[in-house]
Amino acid sequence: MSTNAILTGMPGGRLTQQDRHRIATGLADGLSYAEIARRLGRSTSTVSREIGRNGGPAGYRAEPAHRATERRARRRTPATTRSAGPRPAELREVEDRAVEMAVGMGLPRMMARVLVGLSLSEAGRLTAAELARELEVSPASISAAVNYLVPQGLIRRERDPRRRHDVYVLDDDAWYHSTVTSAQQTLEAGRVAKAGAETFGPDTPIGSRLARGGAFLERISLDALESAERWRGLLS
Repeated sequence: MSTNAILTGMPGGRLTQQDRHRIATGLADGLSYAEIARRLGRSTSTVSREIGRNGGPAGYRAEPAHRATERRARRRTPATTRSAGPRPAELREVEDRAVEMAVGMGLPRMMARVLVGLSLSEAGRLTAAELARELEVSPASISAAVNYLVPQGLIRRERDPRRRHDVYVLDDDAWYHSTVTSAQQTLEAGRVAKAGAETFGPDTPIGSRLARGGAFLERISLDALESAERWRGLLS
C-alpha cells in the first residue's frame, strides 16, 4: 500500500475532512460510536477520541474539528517526530488496536489508554502532566487511571527529585509484577471458595460446586506463579 493511501483515509491513516463530515452526519443520525467506526473502517477508540477532543457528541462539527487537528499537528515539537520507524498514523493505529484489546480483556478505557500510552512512549516513563497532554485528557482522569494501575502492578510510581513530580513507569518487570498480582488475586479467590465449601459442607450441592471451583482456581494460580518465576529471566 502506498504512503498516500495510508495517509488519506485508509484504516491505518489520519482522519480526513470527509471522514469528519461522515462522523458529524452519523452523530446527527443518532448512530453509536461503534457503528460510525464500522462505516469508516476505523476503530471505535479512534472515533471516540476524535469526538471527545472536538466538542463531544453534542458539539462536534466537522470543519472546526478538522482545523483544530491541523493546528495541533503544527504545534507538535520535533521531539515527538521520529526520523525513522513507524509514521505517526501507523503508531496511532497500533495504539488504537492495543487499547481495544485491553478494553476487551476488561480494563476500563482510560486505564487502557494510559497503559498503552506508557508502553508506546520512547522511555516507558511519563509524568501525569505529560500523559494528560499526550492523551488530551484532564489531569483528574490520569490520576484516576494511575491509582487503578499502580496497585495492579501494571505500572509503578517514581519520584523525580529534579522536577519534583511523580513519574509513572512501565518497564519490562511490569509484565512479571502484573502476572504475579493477578495470580495472587486468583489464588485468594480459590481459597475463599474452598472456605465456603467447608462452611456449606463438601457433600452439599453448593459445597461441592465451591470446592471444585476453588481447587481449579488454586491450581491454575499456583501454576501461573511458578511459571512467572521460571520465565522471568526472559525480561532481563
